[in-house]
Formats: sequence, C-alpha cells, structure tokens
Amino acid sequence: MPRRNDLAPFSEELIVGRLKFENPWWVTAETDEFYQAKKPRLYFSLFQPLVEETAVHRGVVLMGPRRVGKTVMMHHSIQQLLRSGVSPRKICFINIENPIYNNLGLERLFQLARIGIGSEDPAGWFVFFDEIQYLKDWEVHLKVLVDSFPKTKFIASGSAAATLKMKSRESGAGRFTDFLLPPLTFAEYIDLKGLGNLIIPSRLEWNGNPHPFVSTVDIDTLNGHFVEYMNFGGYPEVIFSEAIRSNPGRFIRSDIVDKVLLRDLPSLYGISDVQELNSLFTTLAYNTGNEVSLEALTKASGVDKNHLRKYLEYLEAAFLIRAVHRIDDNSKRFRRMNFFKIFLTNPSLRSALFAPLNATDEVMGNLVETTIFAQWMHREGFTPYYARWRMGEVDMVGLDRRHQRSAWALEIKWSDRYFKKPGDLKGLLHFCRKNELNSALATTISKEGTANVSNIELIFVPSSIYAYIVGKNTLEQKHVRTTGPINN
Repeated sequence: MPRRNDLAPFSEELIVGRLKFENPWWVTAETDEFYQAKKPRLYFSLFQPLVEETAVHRGVVLMGPRRVGKTVMMHHSIQQLLRSGVSPRKICFINIENPIYNNLGLERLFQLARIGIGSEDPAGWFVFFDEIQYLKDWEVHLKVLVDSFPKTKFIASGSAAATLKMKSRESGAGRFTDFLLPPLTFAEYIDLKGLGNLIIPSRLEWNGNPHPFVSTVDIDTLNGHFVEYMNFGGYPEVIFSEAIRSNPGRFIRSDIVDKVLLRDLPSLYGISDVQELNSLFTTLAYNTGNEVSLEALTKASGVDKNHLRKYLEYLEAAFLIRAVHRIDDNSKRFRRMNFFKIFLTNPSLRSALFAPLNATDEVMGNLVETTIFAQWMHREGFTPYYARWRMGEVDMVGLDRRHQRSAWALEIKWSDRYFKKPGDLKGLLHFCRKNELNSALATTISKEGTANVSNIELIFVPSSIYAYIVGKNTLEQKHVRTTGPINN
C-alpha cells in the first residue's frame, strides 16, 4: 500500500488494458479501419522485407521526421503480417510516447504484452515500438531485447532521425538495421493521388547512351500538381485534407514544427532558449536555397556563433534542414566552410510557415531548387554539392569520389528562357569546360529537348519531370551508388 502522500504507480492491470486497446487484432484479427483505408507509401515495399526477415537476427529502426507516415507504415506492416498468416496474438504495437508507459523498460512491456494474451512463449512475435526516442537509453534496451529473444522480431520507430541513427550505429552495431522514411516524394505524391496517367515512359540520351526516362501527356496539369506538392505535399495526410490545405500553417506549426522545436529538441539536447532556436529556424525556412554564412545568420537571427553551430546540428538531427557545402569551379572543396546553402528537407514547411506560393511568385525558383534537393537528400551514398566562384554558380554537382572530380552538373531553373537561349547558361558552360564534362542537365518550367553549345550538350527537362524521376529512381535503385543526375 502506498503511503498517504505517495502517488500510486500505474497498475499492471491498467497497462495491460492499454496494450489490449492498442492491439485490437488480438481480438478481431484485423487492424483498425483507419489504417486499412490508407494507401501504403511506395517506400513500404522496401520496408516490409526488413520486417519479415527473421533468418537474420537484427532489429529494425524506422526513422524520419514527424508526420511522414511512420506509424501508418507500422500498421500497414502489421496488416501485411496478418495477411501472410502470422498469428494476430503474436503481433504487438506499443506507443512509447504514451505517459502510461513512463519508466517501463522494453523488456517489461514485452512481458506485459504476453500477459495480455495469456502466453509466456516469446518465440515468433513481431513487436513494434513507436516513438522510441521517448525512452531514455532506448538503444541499450533494444539491443538487450534483440540479444535476449533471438526468435522475436523487434521494430522501433522514432522522429529524431540523426540522433536515432547515431545511437543505433554506436550501440546497435550488428543488431539493428536502419531505415529512413523521408517526407513524401513527388513520385509518391503522384502515386497516392492516383495521377499515374499523367506520366508516360520515354528515353533520354545522356553521354551518347539512351537511358529510361519519363515524360508527361499534359505538362500544365502536372505542373499544377507540382506546385501543390511544393506547397502542401510533403505530408501524406495533408494532400487528402481540404481543411488542412486551407490552413496548413496551423497543422504544420502546431503538430510538426512546434513539437520539434519546443519539445523534441529541448528534451534531447537540453536546449533552454527555444525562442532563439525558433528564430533561427524561421530565418532558415524563409531563405531556403540561399547561400548563407555564419556571420549573416548571426545577424539575421540574433543567435551568436557558438550557439548557431549547435542549433544547425540539432535542426539537421530533427530532419528539418540540410546544409549543402560549396566547391569552386575546379571541383575543389574549401578548407573553411565559410559559405554554404541551407535547404528545408520538405518544401511544404516554407509555405506553411509563411504563405503558399503561386507558380509566378519571384521566390518560386528557390522553392523549386529546395524541392529537387529534397528528392535527392535521402539517396544512399550521395552527398550533393553546389559550385560557386567569383563569376558564376552551378546549383548541384555530383562528385566522383574515386577520381576527386565532378561527375555531373545540374542547373535548376523555373523558367523556359534558357531553353530558348542556352548560351545564357554561362556558369554551367564554364563549369563543364573547366571539368571536362561533355554534357549537363538544366531544368525548365515546361520545355524538354537538347542543345549543343560549343560542343557541350545541354539537356533540358521540366522541373516537375525531373523531381518525379529522381524520387522514382531512388525507390527502384535504393542501394545503387550514385553516378549521374538521371538514373543512378
């Protein structure tokens, strides 16, 4: 009996009751209709084989930013397991964020789940832990479970992507398989919205060789959806909700940005001045795609340099931003990173924080560049760079690490002007000559085709098509090394 002034802990009966509520398939043999009605993301086809792989003794850590569909993907995984014949009483889902599970270790929760179905046998279970970062030292708990129950599959998810990955690699080496779920790609947006009829297969000549590519039957309609995707499409639930699209700031600010800036990052890193962090992020979001320096950011946000470096690291850890570093026109990296570009990992963040953009708005070029970088950012083994020197700039460069030189160059434009006047792409042409590149790619609004300028082949592709193909190829060739701006 607790003493009169002591607070009674949650009873075992209460916790077991909550577990039964979270796992309705223990009784119905089906997941909730809410999840059944949602179409799986294309990334599900990459995730589910990791869940079902039981011959290799490893846990799975599903990581990514808030509201990109990690919980939904877990329930789709459970649904697939049920369809494949796994006993519904051998599948358990536990949301660690629920306060009722405070101070309970993962092993104890697994034990209570077995009590809930009246079975002591741990073999053959699939156990899903959602939002695992809310358990202190989660990686130690998970490693112990994986080691202690070799005939049980453990799957965990969390929103602090970089932190999860770091701890997963440090403590879970050989025990965990990491899976990063990015914001919705444009290819997935087209799939979820049932717009595949807009896309048709085509071929594109690159360096004298034909490559599978895509085109569209209606570029104006596709571009309309591309603008909607940039404004609203990074989050699966937003694209189907008129109410959220009418006020995206409320949804994204309260459910995503504020929870990360006011709760997740302060709790993970002990940040005391959340107003300072919020000021910095707002500045970065407004200037996404622009080149910045520590001095300029300090002046604009009011955050001193010492805190600035840490905050940039934290915001990358939360998968809100990505810093892209600069090379010169000889493809050489700078010893001191005085200048760099900051990109939002999800273009929808900018529109929600400020206002949705129209296709003709002046800053749309920056948002298009952000969107295309966002399609590349989760590509395995690829680090993007941009080139800038005194007389010019190239938006994206892929470096060949083996030969320490540029392998390809991409200029991102939201304009058809350069298709009509390719010689005006002076920075791109200069970079190609300096780096002995015979061809380069430039995006447009609506035009596609090729032009030859001083023996350099310029390939023009609409930005919407390019964003689609990068996301599509990332899914199809997830673990293939990047060697070009098109197919790999």
